[in-house]
Amino acid sequence: MSLRIGIQEDEKDRAIQEIKAAMKANKDLRIHERYQTILMVLLGESYEQIVKVTGRALSTLYNYSKAYRDKGIEGLTLEHSPGRPRQLTSEQEQQLYQTIVNQTPVDVGFPAKMNWTSPIIRKWIEQTFDVRYSERGTRELLYRLKLSFTTPTYTLAKADPVKQEAFKQEFEKIKKTLE
Repeated sequence: MSLRIGIQEDEKDRAIQEIKAAMKANKDLRIHERYQTILMVLLGESYEQIVKVTGRALSTLYNYSKAYRDKGIEGLTLEHSPGRPRQLTSEQEQQLYQTIVNQTPVDVGFPAKMNWTSPIIRKWIEQTFDVRYSERGTRELLYRLKLSFTTPTYTLAKADPVKQEAFKQEFEKIKKTLE
């Protein structure tokens, strides 16, 4: 017994060619799997065999078949995956944005008299909202808030070398306390 798509015999060859053409043009592995499943159904494979080949549950195969039956090949396209829910509310994100834009780390209790860094922002979020972010998650949050960060790659020619060295040492101590 095979899954039913609801295509007449005279349309089956056209549908098979359409699926094969879509498979060739496709670069997404998840979509390819859906196309492959429907192709196997159209070719008359049993659902037991399709489950073995694809490794998907029977209910998933039924869902693919229903989507194809209802909307054709467009029914197999992926919708946007929403991803993990945000850890901060919109109000908290706005508070973070305003803090970064309008204050320095020293204004909010950090011993550094410098610009915001990703580790400092992570620590501030944890202290303020009791939410932990990874380094990458912090950067993604900053991008989402339309903020960016840069790493300084130069030193001022007229700067005092003694003061620069003192700053570097103080900065390294602060970085270690934040990690």
